[in-house]
Amino acid sequence: MTGYIQINKTDNVAVALKDLTKGSALEISGNIITTNEDIPAGHKIALKDFLTGDLVIKYGFPIGHTTTDVKTGCLINEKNIKTNLSGLDTYSYTPHFRKQNFNNEGRSFMGYRRTDGKVGIRNEIWIIPTVGCVNGIAAELAQKLRDETKGEGVDAIVAYTHNYGCSQLGDDHENTRKILRNMAKHPNAGGVLIIGLGCENNQPDAFMDFLGEYDKNRIKCLVCQKTDDEISEGMKILKGLYETAKKDSRTEVPLSELKIGLKCGGSDGFSGITANPLLGLLSDYIVAQGGSTVLTEVPEMFGAETILMERCSSKEIFDNTVSMINGFKNYFISNGQPVYENPSPGNKAGGISTLEEKSLGCTQKSGTSNVEDVLMYGDTIKKSGLSLLSAPGNDLVASTALAAAGCSMVLFSTGRGTPFGTYVPTVKISTNTSLSERKPQWIDFNAGCIAEGEDMNSVNRRFIDFIVSIANGEKSNNEKNGYREISIFKQGVTL
Repeated sequence: MTGYIQINKTDNVAVALKDLTKGSALEISGNIITTNEDIPAGHKIALKDFLTGDLVIKYGFPIGHTTTDVKTGCLINEKNIKTNLSGLDTYSYTPHFRKQNFNNEGRSFMGYRRTDGKVGIRNEIWIIPTVGCVNGIAAELAQKLRDETKGEGVDAIVAYTHNYGCSQLGDDHENTRKILRNMAKHPNAGGVLIIGLGCENNQPDAFMDFLGEYDKNRIKCLVCQKTDDEISEGMKILKGLYETAKKDSRTEVPLSELKIGLKCGGSDGFSGITANPLLGLLSDYIVAQGGSTVLTEVPEMFGAETILMERCSSKEIFDNTVSMINGFKNYFISNGQPVYENPSPGNKAGGISTLEEKSLGCTQKSGTSNVEDVLMYGDTIKKSGLSLLSAPGNDLVASTALAAAGCSMVLFSTGRGTPFGTYVPTVKISTNTSLSERKPQWIDFNAGCIAEGEDMNSVNRRFIDFIVSIANGEKSNNEKNGYREISIFKQGVTL
């Protein structure tokens, strides 16, 4: 393995692919660069003498400017570089569509075709509270059903508890209702029990009306204040749902029915070199098969948003993207917070120094496909192809939003590692081999082999097969570990 990489020939920094000691010699474009200090893996090496205020170029784009003079061969990190971003920006639509490299191969997977025509990749029983007050009852019911059935015949039996459903106003109340509605109607569920208290803001009867059309054999409701023994009544309903769901079987469906969420967290200096470009290739492949992919984490588009904007398929989609970007910036401003207070301490430790650098790596998960739609928080996928979804960068909030948008699974790249999962399979892709080796109980697929010399396209072929195996029923590590949670975006007053 080469110990370093210059990602773009115009870059004035290289990235260490392994720990480099002081005095290491790097050959860059015929020139020998000697490191003047130890450079940790994932971090940046100056390829020239920088004066204070000089632009630092990575991925072929500025990622900030130096705050002090930096000599050739020295470490560039958050201590001597600062973002160029500030305030709101104006944008113009200058489309630039990329040539796509994949054809429709006519592949299929084995999924569950639901009565509304949607396809799930799991057949699970879910208990969804309308309000946090009944979390304990929901958890007890799930455990009793697991004990009585041993979980045989379905993929999982899970209560998805949360803290909301009451004492919320305006958008927060509607966001809770939308996320829970989309959960209840998600095709990965073969049976759903909606469990309410009875006096909450998110009134159970009104919520059931809010669902719109739904399969009444698959989605049932229990209001605890209206029954003397909520446990026995809940178990009666759940046993009926279980008997219905366990009769379901997988059928062959085209890959065009697959809907995939794209997310990263705990990113490091390898994210934009290995795992995120791999997810981008996978996204382009799924789009070429007629499927759908969704990119979110709006604050981690800041600084790279124009790359997405020039791929918007129409002026209307461009305008919606601008509205999404500036709307999220105004969310920060209205709360008196700095728009560009990013990356996190873990990102910095892994080699990411500015938001531009983080965003340029993050947006690579979208590949090169056209942006076909923009979804607001709580919206569901309407078009095949690549969509953008308005949600924050927080791992669990964003992953829940992707699942609620209708994604069958979430692909989650990480350089630092994380064990969590949301209510669809949450597949972890490591950016470096060390993480994969240290945390095999977390990591599902290692993209670190790309930094070690394996061809990106050959890795992608293995990755495609792996993703199809997950769609066919192979469990991700979060499922094996029982790590399943939801988190709902909150931005307003709690009564």
